[in-house]
Amino acid sequence: GGLRILVNEAHYDVWSVAGKTFSNVQVEVDATRVGGPTDNDFGVVCRYQDSENFYIFIVSSDGYYGIAKLKDNQHSLIGMDQLQYSSLIATEQPVYRIRADCTGQDLRLYVDGNLLMEARDSDFSAGDVGVLAGSYATPGVDILFDNFVVKQP
Repeated sequence: GGLRILVNEAHYDVWSVAGKTFSNVQVEVDATRVGGPTDNDFGVVCRYQDSENFYIFIVSSDGYYGIAKLKDNQHSLIGMDQLQYSSLIATEQPVYRIRADCTGQDLRLYVDGNLLMEARDSDFSAGDVGVLAGSYATPGVDILFDNFVVKQP
């Protein structure tokens, strides 16, 4: 049981959304790296407008994290120049519990109950939710998502 995303192309992201619309929302999911490189990214999508406009809350199996947005098909990190490393993200852990809060302009990323980052952005106020997995230089990122929960904060 779960949704498995396999990314077999380098420097590529794949996502899936629920087909619903939310404004203020808390999204949680368990993510497991089934295979592929630890230099990867995976996480939660929030306020998805279309394939060119949404927020992304990401972590990696090698301990990095960030909040990003895709706006008019242009990718940018919010509140940082590059993904940050945190010792709170256990590297190569079997399962990561990822939580994204999208409340008003406030965006928060949690992993395993630890708040990693807070940012503010006003580009998107409502939209769909989902999950995302991506690769960098090495393809073959294989992530299993399970226990997807959407709550009103």
